[in-house]
Amino acid sequence: MVTDQQVRRLFDVQNKYEHQYQAADAAGISSKTARKYRKSGKLPSQCRVEHTWATRKDPFADDWAFVVQLMKDTQAALEAKTIFEFLQRAEPGKYDNGQLRTLQRRIKAWKALYGPAREVFFSQIYYPGQWACSDFTSMNKLNITIAHQPFEHLFYHFVLCYSNWQAGRICFSESFESLSLGIQDALWKLGGVPSLHRTDNLTSAVHKVGHPDIYTDKYRGLSSHYGFESSKTNPASPHENGDVEKSNDLFKKAVDQSLIIRGSRDFDSVEEYEKFLQKIIDRMNANCHKRFAEEIEVLKYLPNLRYDDYETRDCKVSRGGTIRLLHNTYSVHSRLVGETVKVRLYADELQIWYAQRHIETLPRLRGENGHHINYRHIIDRLVRKPGAFENYCYKEDLFPSSQFRIAYDILRETCSIRQASKEYLKILELAAKEDESLVNEALRLLINLEDDISFEKVKEFIDSKQKAPDPTEVYIEEVDINYYDTLLETPECVCI
Repeated sequence: MVTDQQVRRLFDVQNKYEHQYQAADAAGISSKTARKYRKSGKLPSQCRVEHTWATRKDPFADDWAFVVQLMKDTQAALEAKTIFEFLQRAEPGKYDNGQLRTLQRRIKAWKALYGPAREVFFSQIYYPGQWACSDFTSMNKLNITIAHQPFEHLFYHFVLCYSNWQAGRICFSESFESLSLGIQDALWKLGGVPSLHRTDNLTSAVHKVGHPDIYTDKYRGLSSHYGFESSKTNPASPHENGDVEKSNDLFKKAVDQSLIIRGSRDFDSVEEYEKFLQKIIDRMNANCHKRFAEEIEVLKYLPNLRYDDYETRDCKVSRGGTIRLLHNTYSVHSRLVGETVKVRLYADELQIWYAQRHIETLPRLRGENGHHINYRHIIDRLVRKPGAFENYCYKEDLFPSSQFRIAYDILRETCSIRQASKEYLKILELAAKEDESLVNEALRLLINLEDDISFEKVKEFIDSKQKAPDPTEVYIEEVDINYYDTLLETPECVCI
């Protein structure tokens, strides 16, 4: 078989010899072959005929028209395996499993030549100070725990598209309050405002399709206050917010790597975890210092004040001393029963206002049908109706600590239900009026001494101002794991 190298040699020496057979001999080919390639002026690889014909009979020739029609009718949404299994069921024995790959190749070629157009990604050019993006991403796969308890949460992420400078904060829902707080924290940390801000179709910012207004009133108020133009992605098109989507991925990978180096995914508090995340963001921002400096020069000025990052709701206090808000129940002081209070709804907390005064702050509950009942709000009324305690629907919320729960159980064992409820509620009232920690210590001492539990003894302990002994420290000697290896060793046989 003549090679390209031989024919190149022929072309190189064809004018160096007087006769053509001499050039053919130098190239190592026959004179006839030499004449053919000199006449065509092409290499052997260029003369090969492209293989476009079938080498064997198409096993799907009888059903191919049906397959094509099926692909057209379903917009090419069906997988080749699904169609193959359908053909096997329709005509048992006609196709064996080994022919699946043949059908997959044919369908792949048909899609490329005749199928629907596919999504095209258009690379964008960004300019300093022009674009910023926002998104929420779930951090649950990182398996973070706070004080050894699972910590499910989201992370709000803000990214400048030109420099990839980023900011963010922990949040628990994709609410407007979380979005507003995240954007404003990022802008004030940035020290300026970009021209355009893009989100995906967040319900906290974007109305459902068909609504006359694209953006919600609250989000339009936020954008107007800071002077940035709003933009959103098309439905089910997260790639259109690709800058922040990619930053989400890189950030979570950086967090995961840092957690591996740290050697633990548990944190003592949310504040400690927030500081940990902020250090990672600061390290990532250090890599974009040059471009970030260009953006700072062209950002718009911040307004004089922040935008209100809360929502106000009017709630009437029920006869049970509670308010119902966002499908959750919260207690307020019994003095407010029958009154209407204003509630400022922040991302992480609720502020209770009455008569233009801020009277209390409550933690904001996540999800639905939860409740936050503070025993201090109702104890003054409940202590007068001890019979209502035993079957109170929020009874479990009236045990501030395990010591209170144990004390109540002891009271139930030593006296009647009514007397136990009455005695416990008096102890709980003492905790509300005096000091919960002191009452807790008194209960711990009485429980450890296996003494009778009573209001008088707890009151006596508090009045005496004596200090309870420190909790007994339990020391467990560290186990030498090498000891277990000896259990696997076979003992020597002893002959008697």
